[in-house]
Amino acid sequence: MKKIFIVTGEASGDKLASKVIYNLKKINPNIEYLSVGGENLKSLGIKSIYDLKEVTYIGFTNVLFNLFKINKKINQTVNSILEFNPDILFTVDSPDFTLRVAERVKNKNINIKTVHYVAPQVWVWREGRVKKIKKFIDHILLLFNFEKLYFDKENVSCEFVGHPLLENRVEDKIDINQFVGKNKALFSIFAGSRISEINVLMPIFLNFIKYMEKKYNDITYVFHSTKAHKDLIHSYIKNSNTLNCEVVSDDKLKGHLLKKSIFAIAKSGTVSLEICNAKIPSIIVYKMNLINFLIVKMLVKIKYANIINIAAKEEIIPELLQSKCNSKNIYNEVSKFLDTPSLVEEQVRKTQTILNQFKTSKSPSEQTSEALNKIILK
Repeated sequence: MKKIFIVTGEASGDKLASKVIYNLKKINPNIEYLSVGGENLKSLGIKSIYDLKEVTYIGFTNVLFNLFKINKKINQTVNSILEFNPDILFTVDSPDFTLRVAERVKNKNINIKTVHYVAPQVWVWREGRVKKIKKFIDHILLLFNFEKLYFDKENVSCEFVGHPLLENRVEDKIDINQFVGKNKALFSIFAGSRISEINVLMPIFLNFIKYMEKKYNDITYVFHSTKAHKDLIHSYIKNSNTLNCEVVSDDKLKGHLLKKSIFAIAKSGTVSLEICNAKIPSIIVYKMNLINFLIVKMLVKIKYANIINIAAKEEIIPELLQSKCNSKNIYNEVSKFLDTPSLVEEQVRKTQTILNQFKTSKSPSEQTSEALNKIILK
C-alpha cells in the first residue's frame, strides 16, 4: 500500500488538504495516511501526530518568541515522517513551517517525493525563495495561473490546479430558520482561524454591530468559526451583551448561511474567494501589531492585500487595514454598500470577472487529487 504524509500548519491548510484527500480517496482507496492536521482531515479518518494548534503561530514577533518550540515541533514532525517513510510528503500552505519540514526530510531521505500545495506568495515578497525551494521540492501545485511564471522561470516542476474555495458543490438542503429571525436578513462575519486574530478583531466587530443596530434593526449577525474557537467567540459576544448574534462552526451550514447573506466582513485571507464565489458583497479587514506591520511594509512589493484586488490591480473590495480597521470605519463602509445597491452590483460583477481567471476546466480538488495520484503511481 502506498503512503502519504500530510503536513499542514493551520486550519485553512487543513481545510484545503481535506478537499483534495476526499477526492483522492475516491480515485485511489489504497493509500495509507498520517498527518499534522486538524478537524477536517480527522473527519476523513486521518490521524494527526499532534494537535494542529501547537504549531499555529502568527506574526514575526510571535514566531520569534516561539522559535525553540517551533524548531522542536519541526524536528518531531521530521522524525515521524521518516519513521512513517511515505511515498509522498504532501505539504500544504504555511511555508514557514511546512517547507522547513520538507527541506529537512529531503536532506535525510532523498527518495521521499515532496509535493507542495499552495505556493509561497513569491509575487508578494521574497521572490528569491524559488531558487531555494527547487532544491528540496519535487513538484508544486499552484492555486493561481499567474504564479506559474515565477516557477517556470527557475525550471521548477509545477502545475496550475485552481483554488478549491472556488468549487461549486451541490449541497444538502439545510433548514437555516433557526438562525434567521422573522423578517431578518443575514450578515456573515469571519474573524479568522487563529486566536490572536480573533482577540484583535472580535471587540472591533462587536462594536461595529452596535453602530449597525442604531440604523439597521433587521439583521442577524452570523460569526463563521472553526470548532476549536467557537467557545472563544461565544464568550466575546456574551461578555459584550451584543444581541442578534450567532456562531456557526459546521462547514455545510456555514456555506448555506453565507449564500443567504446580504453582506460579509472577513479577515484578510483566502476566505474572501469563497465569499466572492458566493456572489456576496464584502469588505476585508486586518490588524496586526505595529512591529509586524512595519516589517511587512518594508518587505511587500504589492499595493493591495486581497488577491482579487491584486489580480484586478484596483480596489474592488474595500480594504480596511491597520489604523483604518476600526468599528466606525467598518460601519461607514458597510452602510455605504447597504444604502447603494449599484455599488453591490458593481462589486459582484467585477469579482466574477476576476474569479473566472482563477477557474479550471475540472474542479480544483479533482485536478489536485489527480496530480497527486499520478505522482504516487510513478
